[in-house]
Amino acid sequence: MSALIFANPAILFGLIALPVIWWLLRLTPPRPKTEVFPPLRILATVLKREETPSKSPWWLTLLRMLLAAAVILAIADPVMNPRANSLNAGGPLVLVVDNGWATATDWERRVQTARLLIDDAESADVPVSITFTANASHEAVPGTAAAARDKLKAANPRPLVPDRARTAQAIREAMNGTRPGTLAILSDGMAAASDNDAMSAFAALSPAEMRLVEGDGHSAVALTDAVNNAAAMTVTATRLSTASAQQMNVNALDAQGRALASGTLQFAAGAGTATAEIASPFELRNDFARLNIDGLATAGAAHLLDDGFKRRRIALLAGESGSDFQPLLQPLYYISRALLPYADVIQPNTADLAVAIPQILQGNPSAIILADVGRLPAETYAPLQRWIAQGGTLIRFAGPRLAAAPADDPLVPVILRQGERALGGAMSWSEPQSLADFPSFGPFAGMPRAADITVTRQVLAEPTPDLAERTWASLADGTPLVTEKEVDAGRIVLFHTSAEATWSNLPLSGNFVEMLRRLVQLARAGGAASSGSAAEGATATLAPYRLLTADGVLTTETGTARPIAIAANQVPVASFDHPPGLYGTEDGFTAVNLLAPKTVIARFDPTAAGRPIVREGLAGGEAVSLRPALFAAAFALLILDSIVVLFMNGAFSRVPGRRRTAGGAAAVITALAFGLFALLPGQPQAQEMAPGAGAKPGDEQILERLDTTHLAYVVTGERDVDSISEQGLEGLSQFLTYRTTLEPGAPVGLDITKDELSFYPIIYWPISATAPMPSPAAISRIDAYMRNGGTVLFDTRDQYSSLDGGGTTPNGERLQAILANIDIPPLEPTPTDHVLTRSFYLLTNFPGRYTGSPLWVEARQEAKSTGAQLSSSGDGVTPLLITGNDFAGAWAVDSQGAAVLPTVPPDEMQREYAYRSGVNIMMYMLTGNYKADQVHVPALLERLGQ
Repeated sequence: MSALIFANPAILFGLIALPVIWWLLRLTPPRPKTEVFPPLRILATVLKREETPSKSPWWLTLLRMLLAAAVILAIADPVMNPRANSLNAGGPLVLVVDNGWATATDWERRVQTARLLIDDAESADVPVSITFTANASHEAVPGTAAAARDKLKAANPRPLVPDRARTAQAIREAMNGTRPGTLAILSDGMAAASDNDAMSAFAALSPAEMRLVEGDGHSAVALTDAVNNAAAMTVTATRLSTASAQQMNVNALDAQGRALASGTLQFAAGAGTATAEIASPFELRNDFARLNIDGLATAGAAHLLDDGFKRRRIALLAGESGSDFQPLLQPLYYISRALLPYADVIQPNTADLAVAIPQILQGNPSAIILADVGRLPAETYAPLQRWIAQGGTLIRFAGPRLAAAPADDPLVPVILRQGERALGGAMSWSEPQSLADFPSFGPFAGMPRAADITVTRQVLAEPTPDLAERTWASLADGTPLVTEKEVDAGRIVLFHTSAEATWSNLPLSGNFVEMLRRLVQLARAGGAASSGSAAEGATATLAPYRLLTADGVLTTETGTARPIAIAANQVPVASFDHPPGLYGTEDGFTAVNLLAPKTVIARFDPTAAGRPIVREGLAGGEAVSLRPALFAAAFALLILDSIVVLFMNGAFSRVPGRRRTAGGAAAVITALAFGLFALLPGQPQAQEMAPGAGAKPGDEQILERLDTTHLAYVVTGERDVDSISEQGLEGLSQFLTYRTTLEPGAPVGLDITKDELSFYPIIYWPISATAPMPSPAAISRIDAYMRNGGTVLFDTRDQYSSLDGGGTTPNGERLQAILANIDIPPLEPTPTDHVLTRSFYLLTNFPGRYTGSPLWVEARQEAKSTGAQLSSSGDGVTPLLITGNDFAGAWAVDSQGAAVLPTVPPDEMQREYAYRSGVNIMMYMLTGNYKADQVHVPALLERLGQ
């Protein structure tokens, strides 16, 4: 096969004319020029020394030559990787087309490939036999090409696995000894169970040529199984192409097609199978109606879920009903409470077990739970045993009645000893027994052991060789707690303790709920496989309800699908008579999926034919015509030539005012561009980009407050109090500037109802009983300020403290009224080892104008257990300080730097220590618990002389 051919090669002779075209283009005279008539203008033109060339420029001639060559080549229609007609004309064309589920994604390419083969057969004047391997019937007699096209047009993908052996048998009968010229198999690439027989039958036809046409197989991915485990749903998938790693998402959809959850399939390189876990609550998994591989619309990429994945129907029976006035003592109370969130719990309306058990069995429950039921009516044993054998799950709990039951009870999993083992009884423990670790097998595997669960009474099992294998849970001393026995398709499970809290506290634990949930998950949803007659071999026959199309869509069109007979304890698989879908009714149905569980897709192997086979790919991608590209190139060259000619003839030079027009257009475009840029969202406006323009009032003040630390005080509205506060903070600021590296700015008076508080590390609040009470909104702002890391220094200025249980003062009462609306933490007087005592100076107390009041701070960790919500978000800094020593009165200075108020008693050292207290408070506010680090301990001890 050539890499490039021409559909019309005779046109290529036109390339011989290219030299002639070159010569003609070079000799073509230029078009006449038009000049203005006035004589002076003519004379001026005559005097010009410029000459008009008599030949076209070489590059323009070359451009036109390329244009002509492109047109000639385009008419010749070059084709890359052309498809060759190589059918053998020695007999009919036998066309075998796979139209199974995997062909849904590339069906159009397969139809195109088949159509091309039919066209080749028509050109060779040979008949065509076309068959489809996923069809139930075949008409394989060779006919005309037109008839074959009609069959191809009517065909479509089917949601089935192809049966090539059946197709080969139909072709053999139709050919009736006629030898095919070419036998072409348009395969989906996947192996089928009867491929060896099919290929042997095809080889027996003795075709002159055999072809195998396949796709890439990347879309051949199918879901094969879904298991609804206790914690998640496990989904298994298989794929055809295993060359590279692949990741795909699996979506769980409800009945309306809405995605409820998803999982991820991780195919390793070289692996043909993968699993995904869809983790979601059990209640949500009950709503799963189907699983779909994201991005694939095939029947194999869909997995239908039936009633088996719905809520289980659980029947409860008890040996005694218990008292309705004491529900906690009823045998079924804890069981029903544990099962109700995820199962349909039913209880009989009669206490007569001979009547209740047959009624329950008619409803075909998934599981039956017997709580302390010993002896059953004799006529109920056989129906119960049949129900278990057909897939039912019987769960029993021990109790006094079961302990006294005969040892040969057929409905217990192990042989039981007579009587129960009780704490303090004949077979007693020295202490209550706890649970042992759950074994690695069974439904409880992976559950953590609850150390707080203890058992005081149980029924014991007789030792048998297989007792350990049947034990799903045991106590610390090795005695069984939960045992089981499989009976045909069903099982019997026994809890060796009671279902209420008299024998153990297991029913009170979360483990009890999880254990019951896992056991119910093992039960067959929808109950046993069939009714009582099924034990004799009868099966349930279900009519088609909804069927799956090849694209993975459920439809009500059932077509020729027949009712399916589902045998007990068997998983139905799709076939020609029973395509995949839902069988049953709206009230209950069974899902029939395309592939059986544990199916692994494999490559189709045609070597069983025992003869050479030519392999090809699907049509639609290998042959590429270059005609469109050449015509596009010729058109582009024509546009370029036209522009060049216009320039050379001065078409643009005669536009009046072109420079002014061009300049004006450029100016307009530039202005528009700047205007649009200015209007874009987020772009600064013109006035905002100008320095200093658009500034709001107060911005300079805010910047100054952020740039310099300021001491702030609350403006009370009383002139004398506010004046002392301002003078006091001014005096402390001067002291800080003189003694430390901190240089605070001027003190700031705050209106706490509207001023921004977050600029200040600490706010001094002088309490005055005669000042207006702050509004709730103002107090709320202070509360928010403290929650965000700020600190407020409350000063009652009365030398007394009402926080230590002493008497109250008017200022103290006002403070209590303010703090009543703030969620303050527990408080304590400043401990001697608090950071405040050593943040800058070493202090033992914190005097102000007075010395009688302690400085209250937030209590440390042992006091925080009271549950107070307010706690500083700063670095260990208390959100509030409370004193009565009138700090501002001691710090206050006039404009000359002299003290305004005397200390009480008059003592300049007291004022010095008041300043030092202010320094320590400010350093504590600014550095937090920095000085609490152990690195400072040696220096502090040295200063203390210890």
